[in-house]
Amino acid sequence: MKKLLLLTALAFTTLPALADEGMWMLTDLKKQNEVAMTELGLLIPTEQIYNPDGIALKDAVVHFGGGCTGEVISAEGLVLTNHHCGYGSIQQHSSVEHDYLTDGFWAMSREEELPCRGLTITYIDQILDVTDYVNEQLKTDPDPNGTNYLSPKYLSKVADRFATAQNITLTPGRKLELKAFYGGNRYYLFVKTTYSDIRMVGAPPSSIGKFGADTDNWMWPRHTGDFSLFRIYADKNGQPAGYSPANVPLKVKKHLTISLAGYREGDFTFVMGFPGRNWRYMISDEVEERMQTTNFMRHHVRDVRQKALMEQMLKDDAVRIHYASKYASSANYWKNAIGMNEGLVRLKVLDTKRTQQEALLARGREKGDDSYQKAFDQIRSIVQHRRPALYHQQAIQEALVTGLDFMRIPSTAGLTAALKSKDKARIRAAADSLQAAADSYFASVPFPEVERTVGKKMLQTYMQYIPAEQRIGIFRMIDKRFKGNSDAFVDACFEHSIFGNKENFAKFIRKPSLYKISSDWMVLFKYSITDGLLQTAIAMMDANKNYDAAHKVWVRGMMDMKQEAGLPIYPDANSTLRLTYGKVLPYSPADGVEHGYYTTLKGAMEKEDPDNWEFVVPARLKQLYQAKDYGRYAMPDGEMPICFIVNTDNTGGNSGSPVFNAKGELIGTGFDRNYEGLTGDIAFRPSSQRAACVDIRYTLFIIEKYAGASHIIKELTITE
Repeated sequence: MKKLLLLTALAFTTLPALADEGMWMLTDLKKQNEVAMTELGLLIPTEQIYNPDGIALKDAVVHFGGGCTGEVISAEGLVLTNHHCGYGSIQQHSSVEHDYLTDGFWAMSREEELPCRGLTITYIDQILDVTDYVNEQLKTDPDPNGTNYLSPKYLSKVADRFATAQNITLTPGRKLELKAFYGGNRYYLFVKTTYSDIRMVGAPPSSIGKFGADTDNWMWPRHTGDFSLFRIYADKNGQPAGYSPANVPLKVKKHLTISLAGYREGDFTFVMGFPGRNWRYMISDEVEERMQTTNFMRHHVRDVRQKALMEQMLKDDAVRIHYASKYASSANYWKNAIGMNEGLVRLKVLDTKRTQQEALLARGREKGDDSYQKAFDQIRSIVQHRRPALYHQQAIQEALVTGLDFMRIPSTAGLTAALKSKDKARIRAAADSLQAAADSYFASVPFPEVERTVGKKMLQTYMQYIPAEQRIGIFRMIDKRFKGNSDAFVDACFEHSIFGNKENFAKFIRKPSLYKISSDWMVLFKYSITDGLLQTAIAMMDANKNYDAAHKVWVRGMMDMKQEAGLPIYPDANSTLRLTYGKVLPYSPADGVEHGYYTTLKGAMEKEDPDNWEFVVPARLKQLYQAKDYGRYAMPDGEMPICFIVNTDNTGGNSGSPVFNAKGELIGTGFDRNYEGLTGDIAFRPSSQRAACVDIRYTLFIIEKYAGASHIIKELTITE
C-alpha cells in the first residue's frame, strides 16, 4: 500500500516499462535503463550507444554553438543540425545581394564552404562520475558561505586538481567542465574538445527550413524542413585551430549511419542531445512564480516588440535580414511561455505538484525526519520574498535589455576616468578606444528609426507593468524633464545623445567633456538600467540566501522517494549530454481530435499561401511534388515524408538532436515540441508530450532533388 501511494504521488513519473520520461545520464544507461530500453524494442547493446572505453554513437553527437545539438554524418566532419540552430550563421552571410535566408545556400565544393565567425562545435570526450572526489575536496576546503558545492568557480578549481591527479592532458581546445547534479547531490566531470573553424555547407531556403514560421512553431502537425549543414575544420594534425585557409576537414572517429527504412507506429526510438534547462524538482509555489513572472513577461513584452519589429521587417528586405535571427529567437520562447502557462493550468500541474510534495512531507513525518518540512518551508518563504524583485527584474530584462538593441552602447568609463585625470595623452588614447567601440556599435544598429520605434513601445510596456514609484531612476527624469512622455524621451535620445547618431558622436569625440557624458540621455538610461538590475539582484540575493541548501535537501528527498518506489532517477537538464527514449506515437490532444504520427509533402501543399510569407512554397518544390519525383526517399505508398513525432523527453537544447531507430541508425533530427507538451520543462506527461522531428528522408530529398547537391549525398553512409 505504501508503494502504491508513492506511485500515485509520482504521477508525472512513468514506470521503467513505459520509460519515455527521463533525460538520462549516459553513464547510468547500463545499470538503470538497458533492460527497459530492450523491453521497448532496442536491438543493440547500450555499449554501442555509450562506451567509456571505446567508440560509440555518443562520439558522433556534438554540442552545436553552445545552445543546440548536432550529429556528425560523414567521415569528413559534416554536421547536421536544425535550420533554426544555424540561423544566425546563415544570417551572418546574408545580404540583400546574397539573401541566403530567402534563397538558401549550397556549397558545391569545399572551396565554397563559408567560415562562420564565432561558431563552435564541441565533442564530449569523457564523462566521469567524480562525486566522491568532490565531496572529499569540499571537506578539505570548507566554504564559509555554504555555496562552494554549486560554485562554478570553485568547481573549476576542483576539476583542475582532479585532472592533475589523474594525468588528464589539456590543450587550448581541450577543456574540463565540472557540474553539480541533483541540486549538488552528485557531480560529473566532462572532458571536452572544441573546434572553432566551422564552415557553412548547406541550408534550404526559409520557405522550407522555416515553413510555418511563428504560426506553426511549437505546433503539430508540422511540415518544415528544419535542417542545415556545417563542416568541422582542423589543422593538418586534426587538432582544433582558428580559421585558416590551410585547415582541412576533420577526419572524425565516428559518424552516423543513415537509414531510409523509415518507421511505423510504436517503433522504438531514442534521442541524444544537450537539453538546456528544466525544473522537474520545483515545488508548487515555484511553478506559480514561474507562471506569474518569467512566463508572464515573456508573453506580454515580447508580443509588443515582435509586432513592432515585424511591421518594419515586412517593409524593407535589409531590415528583415538584420533582425531575422533576433526576431526568431524572441518569438520562440514567447510562444513557449504562452503554451506552458496554458498547459500548466489545463493539466492541473499545480495540483499534481502539491500531491507530490505532500507525499514527501508525509514520508518525512513517518520517519521522524523534519528536514524535508524545513526545506519545504524555507523554499516557500524564499519564493514569497523574492517574487516582487523577480517580477521587476524580468520586466527590465525583457523590455529594456533584450528589447532595446540601441542600449548596447559602449562604456564611457575609460574616457570619463581619463578626462578626470586631465592627462592629454591618456584622454586621446581613451577617445581612440571609444571611437573604435562606437564604430562597432553603430554597425550593429544600422536602422536607428526601427530602434526608435521599438524603443517607444518598450518603454510604454515597461511603464504599463511597473508602478511609477517602483520604476528605475531614469523615469523620475522622464517625469520631470519630459512630463512623463516616454516617447519624447526616446526621441531626445536619438536626436541629442552622443550615441544617437554618428554625427553626434563625431562632434563629441573631437572635443570630449565630462559634462557631455554625465548629462547624456543614453548614458544615463544605460546606467539606470544597470542599477535597476543590480537592485533587483540584491533583493533576490538576500531572499535566496538559503535556497540552494534547502533545494539540495528537497531533491535528495525526491530521489530517495523515487528509489523507494522502485523508479530510476535522472537529474534536471543543464546543457550536458543526455539520452531520452520512447516510441513513434500519435496522440489525442482533446476529445475527438486525433493527430497522426507523421506528415507528408501533400500537407505542405495544402497549407500553401503565396500571400503569407510563413506559408510560401518554392516553385521548384511544387514541381517535384507534381511530378512525384522523390527518388529513393519516398515512403512505400509513394508519398514524401516530412516530419514525425516521438514521445521522448526533449526540451530546449535538444534542437538538432539525432533521432535513432532501434538499430542505432539515424532516422531524423529533433527540432521542436508540440504545444500540449510545453509543460514538460516542469512536469512530463507522456500521453500528451511529443518531440517533432524532421524525417531524414526529407532532408536528403531536399539536398539531392531540390538543391542538386548530390556530392553531399555521396559523403554519407546510407542503408536502405
